[in-house]
Amino acid sequence: METELLGVDVGGVLVDRIKADGSDTSFFSDRFLETPAVAGALDTLMRLGRERFGQRICIISKCGPRTEEKTRLWLAHHKLLDQLGLDAQALHFCRKRPDKAPICKRLGVTHFIDDRMEVLTHLTSVRHRILFGPQEEGLKAKGMLRALTWTDVAARLL
Repeated sequence: METELLGVDVGGVLVDRIKADGSDTSFFSDRFLETPAVAGALDTLMRLGRERFGQRICIISKCGPRTEEKTRLWLAHHKLLDQLGLDAQALHFCRKRPDKAPICKRLGVTHFIDDRMEVLTHLTSVRHRILFGPQEEGLKAKGMLRALTWTDVAARLL
């Protein structure tokens, strides 16, 4: 049996792109640490760690150097790696979306959650690809699972 490894995107999957109250807590403002997590993301990831993947979870994000720094700070602020029992080696960053594919292949990622079909289509080595969120709802997710919410993710993976 192959060892399962869950890969998770950040923007729109862990970090909410939508400002719930209209204030500028955008990840691109000075108040980026106040940007909320996507509803259910942190609790569901911890549950996935406990019930299926253990410490075989990694975070793979496409971003520039400044956003990479903010992402590391945001994850530390929310103590996500600590709660999952992971260290900084579980974090992987690249500068272009297609560059997630070689990272996934090298790590042996078996499951990946991303909110962009464009990314998932590149991940040919990943057996279970989950298209997260409503933004591409009308599109056919050929060979992919759909998950509108983290509750859906839990239902698909647990």
